[in-house]
Amino acid sequence: MHITGSALSLTVDDVEASADFARRHFGFTDAMSADGFVAITHPDLGWNITLLRTGLPSFRPERIAGPSGQGLLVVFVVDDVDAEFARVAAAGAEVVTPPETEPWGERYCQVADPNGIVWQLVTWV
Repeated sequence: MHITGSALSLTVDDVEASADFARRHFGFTDAMSADGFVAITHPDLGWNITLLRTGLPSFRPERIAGPSGQGLLVVFVVDDVDAEFARVAAAGAEVVTPPETEPWGERYCQVADPNGIVWQLVTWV
């Protein structure tokens, strides 16, 4: 198999709210959009995040569409989790977990967007 691109698709009630969150707090830009979806991209990633409005008729099978943002965790490894946490918290992101360090060396924090998607930032220490 030769893969020529990739994307992570997330189903949310309010596509623009999650896209705006990713733009404001993490520097994403729009790659493409249409009624009910927007694909966002970041220069440091090799893939897009596609936000799909819950209930789109083109989302099949319907049974896996799931509720908006439930159980979704998007994780980015960053150079300095404490600095990034301070920046996004000061900008008004909803804090889920302030920075803490796990016994195995993962220092992380979590913030949530308006649809309940948890965005986790990690630094390995």
